[in-house]
Amino acid sequence: MSDTTAPRVASLPARLLRLYGGLALYGLGIGLQVESSLGNDPWDVFHQGLAIRTGMTIGTMIIAVGALVMLLWIPLKQKPGFGTISNVVFLGLFADAALFVLPTPGHVAAQASYVALGVVSIALATVLYIGAGMGPGPRDGLMTGLMRLGLSVRLGRFLIEITVLAAGWLLGGTVGVGTLVFALAIGPLTQLFTRWFPLT
Repeated sequence: MSDTTAPRVASLPARLLRLYGGLALYGLGIGLQVESSLGNDPWDVFHQGLAIRTGMTIGTMIIAVGALVMLLWIPLKQKPGFGTISNVVFLGLFADAALFVLPTPGHVAAQASYVALGVVSIALATVLYIGAGMGPGPRDGLMTGLMRLGLSVRLGRFLIEITVLAAGWLLGGTVGVGTLVFALAIGPLTQLFTRWFPLT
């Protein structure tokens, strides 16, 4: 008799679609928030600040920081997966592509819509690429590694994000109402999308 209660494992093409579709959507969300000029999420405040200081693109900084963060996995005994490497390589490329094609909003209402769409896009993207089950992103893995040292999820995430937010702001990254909206909305939205796109 077969076990009908066993979890259904998605096929490799379906998992790859979730992974790369999620990364592309995440890149779009980053582009929307950056173009809004109303404030980025903490990591992208940092990426933007580095881009301003180096003269490179935000996408290039996303790739470089992702690679450097993975070095921190070594003492934390974290192991990357295919999705981790894909995140490092492609997220920055998708973000730069979005910034290239998105028009700059000329009115505050358009700027606000960019923030709203950006946060929704990032929440859905997170559920999609994590749900592919091919490894966490480098920044997510850093938080997981800190949890293994005894930190709670909430404390680990807070410490990481307040650090990169402060550093990014000092470097010239944009902090504003969009940053606050992201902080307040990303958790509830991500939880909502897990109902439609289960992580397991």
